[in-house]
Amino acid sequence: MSRFFRQAGDSDSDSETESSEDEIMSSEDEAPARPAATTAKPAMARFLKTAGSDSSSSESDDDSGDGDDTDEESGDDEDKPGVRILSAQEKRLKEMEATGKAMDNGLKINDWSAISNEFDKLVRMVQRQHNVSEPVPPFYLKTITNLESSVNGAIAKEKEAKKKMNATNAKALTAMKQKIKKALKEHEVEIKKYQQDPEAFERDYAAQNTRGETAAPAAPTRAATTGPVDEEFTTVGKGGKAMAFTPETIFKNLQAVQEARGKKNTDRAEQIRILEKLLEVAVTSYQRIRVLLALISSRFDYNSAVSTHMPSELWLSAQSEVDQLVSIVASDTQYSIQEVTDDYDELLERTPAAEGGVVRIRGSIISFVDRLDDEFTKSLQNIDPHGTEYVDRLKDEKVLYCTICRAQAFYEKTQQPDPLARVVMRRLEHIYSKPNAVIQALEAAANETQVQPSTVLANQADTSALIHSLCVYLYKSGNTLLRTRAMLSHIYHHALYNNYHTARDMLLMSHLQESIHSADVATQILYNRTVVQLGLCAFRLGLIKEAQATLQEIFTTQRVKELLAQGVHQQRFQTLSPEQEKAEKQRQLPFHMHVNTELLEAAFLVSSMLVEIPLLASIDSEEQRRKAISKPFRRLLDFAERQVFTGPPESTRDHIMQASKALQDGDWEKCKDLVQSIKIWSLMPEAASVKEMLGQRIQEQGLRTYLFTYAPHYSSCSLSLLSRTFSLPLRTVTSIVSKMIWSEELSASLDQAAGVVVFHRIDLSRQQQLTQTIAEKLSAMVDQNEKALDVKIGGGSGWGERQEGAKGDKRGEQAQGERRGRGERTRGARGARGGRGARFAQGLGNQMPGQTAQRQA
Repeated sequence: MSRFFRQAGDSDSDSETESSEDEIMSSEDEAPARPAATTAKPAMARFLKTAGSDSSSSESDDDSGDGDDTDEESGDDEDKPGVRILSAQEKRLKEMEATGKAMDNGLKINDWSAISNEFDKLVRMVQRQHNVSEPVPPFYLKTITNLESSVNGAIAKEKEAKKKMNATNAKALTAMKQKIKKALKEHEVEIKKYQQDPEAFERDYAAQNTRGETAAPAAPTRAATTGPVDEEFTTVGKGGKAMAFTPETIFKNLQAVQEARGKKNTDRAEQIRILEKLLEVAVTSYQRIRVLLALISSRFDYNSAVSTHMPSELWLSAQSEVDQLVSIVASDTQYSIQEVTDDYDELLERTPAAEGGVVRIRGSIISFVDRLDDEFTKSLQNIDPHGTEYVDRLKDEKVLYCTICRAQAFYEKTQQPDPLARVVMRRLEHIYSKPNAVIQALEAAANETQVQPSTVLANQADTSALIHSLCVYLYKSGNTLLRTRAMLSHIYHHALYNNYHTARDMLLMSHLQESIHSADVATQILYNRTVVQLGLCAFRLGLIKEAQATLQEIFTTQRVKELLAQGVHQQRFQTLSPEQEKAEKQRQLPFHMHVNTELLEAAFLVSSMLVEIPLLASIDSEEQRRKAISKPFRRLLDFAERQVFTGPPESTRDHIMQASKALQDGDWEKCKDLVQSIKIWSLMPEAASVKEMLGQRIQEQGLRTYLFTYAPHYSSCSLSLLSRTFSLPLRTVTSIVSKMIWSEELSASLDQAAGVVVFHRIDLSRQQQLTQTIAEKLSAMVDQNEKALDVKIGGGSGWGERQEGAKGDKRGEQAQGERRGRGERTRGARGARGGRGARFAQGLGNQMPGQTAQRQA
């Protein structure tokens, strides 16, 4: 403490310096064999201890450097006579010797687990010396050579021994064999020098240590120089080891990078920079291929987390390097990249002459293409789709498509069917759901490349031929999954371009409805998207019943967004685990591939309205009213009818529900206005023709609803009057009425000479109606009784099957007779619906002045 305060004053500085010099000289007298730089170290450390706050940081830094400095006890011991302070290198050698003694003890008792642990410690010590640019100590080389003979002897004894060692010890012995083999390979050159002349090797080691200690104080002088001295420095790796990037050292550096790959503290950015340097110095095709394979893999491994996406800069670099790799192997056919090859020495240069014509290199181009595509999709999933960044990122699809086409051309040239099918599927997935203009732009970019695949866009106006050729190739391939996905993509494309009947026939012939539940999730999503697009296609073409039947399957589940992979479905009493939520988000489609769910719902509800409203007018019993075709639409309609006050429509559902109520009341013009005023139709191609089609369908279904409602109240009705009322051509009215009569929906006859439709009905008395109801219930009870009896006696053999056959024949005859008189029986019970008829007439207004003249008692 007194020394510290003396140092703080200026007057005592010289005396302090002299005392420190005396201490240094005294320490030199005590240890004359040590170099000057080493003996000065404790005194300097003591001086730094008195310097205030800086001492703690310097001590902590020295402590982290493998125990280079002495602790406080050694600092106090240096004042004691006869105590010699060891240098850092001597300490490390002492630790190595202690580890060697521990291994010797393990060898005496044949404890290979302990030997393995101690050897790992020894390897870490040698690695620490290697990090500070110190040579390999002879003790380590001697130890691994001795261990090699000990391991071989132990393995030979174990084979001959009757009593085997325990599993843990045997496993440790096998591990030691591999560790020794690796160590011998790493230090092959040093071991040869040591075995040739051990004494000379030890002298060289001692001389190198002496030079290193003497040159140590000069390092700060080099670091303190100023000015541009970059050319004087060499690239160094971890621990300060110089790395020479030359064509001769490429494979050795590659091996070092590969060994560090996947380890915990590996600097991935530094690995990529090293591989980029190696690519610059590569001179042969084999060297460039090997470096590119490692470099692309390193770029993909930059982000270890699965949930995060690859940065755009890294992705573009990987994409250009994949292009470069494909170009090399496509131009030089003597080199082939294959996933499965024979073992070869990765440290030697390989030439076609030495390999017998073709050099086969282990790797996979199609895996790189798949990863590029997956990373591109993942980046779109993680970018806000409503910002400019999404659009900028989407522009990179053009270069990705060119890479896929280049890979397809390469696999076609080399005739590799399996990877070719995979890359064709990737190409198809990028264009099957896009409009003509986008496909033409992608194909134009692909045509600008030097290498083109065999399937290109021949006619710029027609992209269906390109889709067809790609799908046909996949149909012929042996991969069932790719064939299924190609079929669904082909159907989707036909539906997108309004080829409804072709798409429907392909879907029915594929029988995918029966097996899609056993497919993977991605294929099920594609199936749902195809079915939805088929329903929209039918809607655009005015096939209302087909559209309603197609879209109903997916809307009944009430999980439209989840089934289309456009959102995560959250149930009321169920919460997703983090793993499930992460899996759901990973399978979401990019925003530009979404099908607009609001447009989809509008098409489904309008189709259901046009199917359900005439059906509701045609039935006369509450039991039949409960048998709905579209339950989602019926549920919304019932909710709308229960509302006491109905305001102006706001959402798409409000428009459609109010239009449905207007159509029920006979106000088809209001229904038409409400439906055509829905703004979502503007997102549909050819929106004007779609609105016109919807207006015409509303007029036709309004006519059907009117005929179902008023048939019990009229004996005849003028066709011209119906034509004027619903603003339809007389020919259209005649066609609609004729179809209703033919399908037995309407019990009537058509008198074209007089231009009227004559209604037929049989008025059933109350007793007859009750009798008919009881007969139907008795028939249902008999069916249930016979089914229960069949189950009780063994379910389906002998008498039960004969009874079912007889019953089926009887039912067929009854059904045939009942169909003829169904219209007559059902129309007579509609007299009690005068209230609804009055509302319908009020909706029509005074448009039918001839009603009274044509009505008969």
